[in-house]
Amino acid sequence: MQARLAKLPEVSRVISLDTFLPDDQPAKLAIIRKAAAQLNPILNETPRGSAPSDEENVAALKGSVESLRKTAGDDKGPGAVAARRLADALSKLAQGDKAIRDKDQVRALLKAQTISAKTLPPDILSDWTLSDGRTRVEALPKGDPNDNETLRKFAAAVLKVEPNAIGGPISILKSGDTIVSAFIQAGGWALLSISILLWIVLRRIGDVLLTLVPLVLAGVVTLEICVLIGMPMNFANIIALPVLLGIGVAFKIYYVTAWRAGHTNLLQSSLTRAIFFSAMTTATAFGSLWLSSHPGTSSMGKLLALSLVTTLAAAVLFQPALMGKPREISKEE
Repeated sequence: MQARLAKLPEVSRVISLDTFLPDDQPAKLAIIRKAAAQLNPILNETPRGSAPSDEENVAALKGSVESLRKTAGDDKGPGAVAARRLADALSKLAQGDKAIRDKDQVRALLKAQTISAKTLPPDILSDWTLSDGRTRVEALPKGDPNDNETLRKFAAAVLKVEPNAIGGPISILKSGDTIVSAFIQAGGWALLSISILLWIVLRRIGDVLLTLVPLVLAGVVTLEICVLIGMPMNFANIIALPVLLGIGVAFKIYYVTAWRAGHTNLLQSSLTRAIFFSAMTTATAFGSLWLSSHPGTSSMGKLLALSLVTTLAAAVLFQPALMGKPREISKEE
């Protein structure tokens, strides 16, 4: 699994239990043994008189640094890199304070042993292994981890290679898909319910369409404006869309019933003023959420205010033009 995930262009790094095991351990341990052969006689020497002075310890450390760097040379292999790293550590120790050298940490550095999965600290083993022997493999995304599109591509690529993968990006992706699907279903059922209720009241397919078309248009215009002003849809403000359907249909049916009754000059009538002030009152109430310090609540208030403005515009400007001249309804209707 680690090898398959590492080949994905969307993955920057793959981590597993093997990541905690150093590479090329035999070559590195050989370098440490050479250093120990030179330093141990000095570090473990039993003082016959007085203990070696700090100047003598510094001289011994500098000699070991020179020997390690000479052994490593210009080689680029992992053993040479480890030797130069050890030489740098000993050089810092030689150049540091006497109190640091008195701690005698060099002996511990020279007792390095082969590291295996069984010798790793228990907390690492518990985080990366299960009782049945399976180990965890963790993949990290390439690019900005805060970018939704980056995480979406990363999660999709990982799931294609390993369908049982779990984690933050995959949970966010699947949760988002579930929420979007749920709201699509809610919108569909809402439109169907509204259509049935309109049919019960109006009894004409044409009049039902005259009520629904401006409502759908208002929803489309709302989404277009969101794109133009750069306001993304999120899990909070998406709640505004079902509210748009429920409130918006009321404005439309007022005009349709007045039109069926033979009223003219609807834009100059008291009905339009009533609808205007009703919509502004509702938009102000919902729009006040825009002032909230909570980002999700503020985003929801912003979209609610925008959707109500587009709904009002569709009802006042588009609805009368769509209906045309009043149609006389027969007594049977």
